[in-house]
Amino acid sequence: MSKLCALVIGHKKKSPGAVNGDKNISEFDFNENLALRIEKKVEKAQVQRIYRRTYKQLPEDINELNPVFIISLHCNSYNTEVSGTEVLYYHRSEKGKEMAKILLSHLVDYLKLRNRGIKPRTSEERGGYLLRYTKAPCVIAEPFFIDNDSDLARAQEDIDGLAGAYAAAIDKIAEELLV
Repeated sequence: MSKLCALVIGHKKKSPGAVNGDKNISEFDFNENLALRIEKKVEKAQVQRIYRRTYKQLPEDINELNPVFIISLHCNSYNTEVSGTEVLYYHRSEKGKEMAKILLSHLVDYLKLRNRGIKPRTSEERGGYLLRYTKAPCVIAEPFFIDNDSDLARAQEDIDGLAGAYAAAIDKIAEELLV
């Protein structure tokens, strides 16, 4: 049996996260489409999409599946000008840190946006609740700023390519890191 990767779609339909008003696309809509594409490309892990009921329930819902690792799909947003790629991990998780490095490398290589690095998070910081309360190593991908038209255009120009970058990272994590 291959290793289970929980692929969390950040936010939900009624609370869609960050939005690009010019292009009328939300973080949830972008990542739901992306997740479906990633699933088809992963070869060395089993992928289970996770939809959020509530943020508070999310770690428990994920833990019930008993995944080997978790990747949460998000997009950054700030002031329409900031650009770049970053991956968040729980500050006490060495496996999370290594996963973040692998995923960041694949995303930066593909998107060619500014490398904002891997960022440790405590449970009190943005994203920290999910990172802290899931049992398996977990990272939060922030591959681009959805409110930055150039970043969004880069991500949308070949969404299958972006899905391939995620899939390659998931395969590498499943094969090399979590043995």
